[in-house]
Amino acid sequence: MLAGQGLSPLPERTVRDFIGQGITRLVERSLIAAGLPLPCERLEPSLRGFGAHYARLNGKLSRPYPGVIEALERMRAAKLKLACVTNKALAFTTPLLEATGLAPLLDAVVTSDQVGRRKPHPALFLHACTMLQAAPGQTVVIGDSANDAEGARAAGCRVLLVSYGYSEGQDVRELDADGVVDTLAEAVALIAP
Repeated sequence: MLAGQGLSPLPERTVRDFIGQGITRLVERSLIAAGLPLPCERLEPSLRGFGAHYARLNGKLSRPYPGVIEALERMRAAKLKLACVTNKALAFTTPLLEATGLAPLLDAVVTSDQVGRRKPHPALFLHACTMLQAAPGQTVVIGDSANDAEGARAAGCRVLLVSYGYSEGQDVRELDADGVVDTLAEAVALIAP
């Protein structure tokens, strides 16, 4: 995307901390890091360019973190209902979940464009609870960021955070959560012993 705008690419470690508040914010942060002030006339073409690249590459290099598939299978075996709640658009979420083998393990998928709100707004988590026919107080959200912790807590859900993922560079141990786990298997042990 940056090369399409005549700009130098950014290191992956820099861009990684920009992930978590949706594509528009990712593109804005990338343009700022590349030296452009916002607002600027390059935002819209950059968003279109990013969308085209993302649609072409979505899921091709993505892999679940180690142990995630097995942990989700254990949750399913324990008869837990599972949902993916994301700020990613449904058009990108569905192919990604299918490409990574996660789709068949989920009972519901909730995206920001379906609900019309973005995390940390609690509406996404409340919508997931409705889809799963689960009371928020009986629901555990496992996330990796402040958006997850704030939104889930505002929805009345319990919150576990993983110590890895896309936390926008923030230490998740500093967030309002019921616990922090290093693996999804640890979360399973807490939820479905």
